[in-house]
Amino acid sequence: MSAVDQRVAPVLRDAIPDSHGDSVHSDANDLGFGAVVARESRRRLLNRNGTFNVRRTGLRFWESLSAYHYLLTISWPKFLSWIVTSYLAANAVFAAIYVSAGDGALAGTHGGSLGRRFLEDFFFSVHTLATIGYGSISPKTLAANVIVTFETLIGLVGVAVMAGISFARFSRPVANILFSRNAVIAPYRGGRGFMFRIVNRRSSQIVDLAARVLLSRRKRDGATANDREFINLRLERDSVAFFPLAWTIVHPITDDSPLRNWTSEDVMECDAEFLVLLNGFEETFSQTVHARSSYKADEIVWGAKFVSMFNPPDEDGEVSVDIRKLHDIDRAPV
Repeated sequence: MSAVDQRVAPVLRDAIPDSHGDSVHSDANDLGFGAVVARESRRRLLNRNGTFNVRRTGLRFWESLSAYHYLLTISWPKFLSWIVTSYLAANAVFAAIYVSAGDGALAGTHGGSLGRRFLEDFFFSVHTLATIGYGSISPKTLAANVIVTFETLIGLVGVAVMAGISFARFSRPVANILFSRNAVIAPYRGGRGFMFRIVNRRSSQIVDLAARVLLSRRKRDGATANDREFINLRLERDSVAFFPLAWTIVHPITDDSPLRNWTSEDVMECDAEFLVLLNGFEETFSQTVHARSSYKADEIVWGAKFVSMFNPPDEDGEVSVDIRKLHDIDRAPV
């Protein structure tokens, strides 16, 4: 058993063989990754943005497709890009259909080349899809009127769907918590501490914010080589009633800490990952919100400290924090 394993008490209980003969470790702290993912994955378990590095396969495309969930969770630039692209594509498709209906399908068009006809029909489609109806161009034949009927219906439904999804995006409670780029191992109350900082990027308030930090590491004891264990780290403070400014979350490295006597080489050797889970009550939406992230060994700065984010009080004695300093650390020996 290596020096690292001697300093860290095992958390995994005895392996239990399943019906296929594979060993299954019962570990209540693994967050649901399971023994196979914990053992076989060579990537970080939890990305910095809170997503997981586990991919699901085996479902057909239409079984796994969830357009509503996708449009609800993508970024605003992507969402707006989808709206613009879909809008232009729909008008282009209907313009092509109007062109295929013949020269006399629409009254008020000037005709000419195929490109000119397509452009005129495209803008007529824009007017129809948005129910503007300037009247300069109108459907003339039965085929054109049938096309307008379908396009108007699609336009009404499309506007309703996009308005509903936009409202859902605005009203969906999301914890927009910003994590410091690095964690540090810094002096703390006569000893050392593992710490990182968080701040609420929104102006809304989160109350009863609770934090949980787990250390995920690979074991190096032969029989269970490369198996992972998940250890709950005791925090100096695991919750705050109010979260108006910034919070430095600290795990004191005491005699009973799994990080006692560790060095940066030890963290690298066992492929350690510090998993962070936050949950609190968002008072604007009156709902519970969550945030998560992680820190790998190369994202931890040893022997450094965070730069203070607090600004001097103003004339009225009001205290403020400079969010731009969230990631700033003093790398000089302390």
